[in-house]
Amino acid sequence: MKKAKGFTLLEILVAMSIFTLIGFAATGLLSTVIDSNELSGERFDKLQRLQRAMIIIERDLQQAVARSARIDGEISETVIEDGVSSESDADSLRFVRSGWLNPQFILPRSTLEPILYRVVEKRFERVSGHYVDGAIGNEPRVRVLLDDVTNFSVEFFIGNTLDGNVDWNESYTGTALPRGIALEIDTESFGIIRREFELAASAGGADEVEDEL
Repeated sequence: MKKAKGFTLLEILVAMSIFTLIGFAATGLLSTVIDSNELSGERFDKLQRLQRAMIIIERDLQQAVARSARIDGEISETVIEDGVSSESDADSLRFVRSGWLNPQFILPRSTLEPILYRVVEKRFERVSGHYVDGAIGNEPRVRVLLDDVTNFSVEFFIGNTLDGNVDWNESYTGTALPRGIALEIDTESFGIIRREFELAASAGGADEVEDEL
């Protein structure tokens, strides 16, 4: 009868080493997949926030009206204002919008709403108030739309140049709304994002702007 031959100590050690390496590789692969899924989830969440922010901005600008507001007790002569101010770390945009629902005027406010977009410590904020002329004792409502914004700038479309090109201006003053507004938001996650909006209530009319923007 032939005697059965077992594994030597060296063979057992080699086999254990191979299984250990396979285990480490599987663990590393699993960790990579989990980390990748987490990063994908975080990026998807940021993309959703960005999309929601753009929807909110578009809704506000589509209902912008040519209404000046009292700021810090002084009446402004322009209906829409931009520029760097003490309220923002970058550019800012201030205007008045309509369409703020108040059925049968149950609430002690109008249907107009003052809006301010600004950047504070990388937070892109939408600031709104109950009263256009800033009644004393009424704190504004601040909503953070994005939290990784490094810069914010505004441009205005008033009309085409003589050669027919769209002319964007970095500043605007007037008692009527410009025909369009362009916003550039510089984010850490997606870089520079530019959106151009047509203002339905502008003096130039909506039909012509739609073809030009």
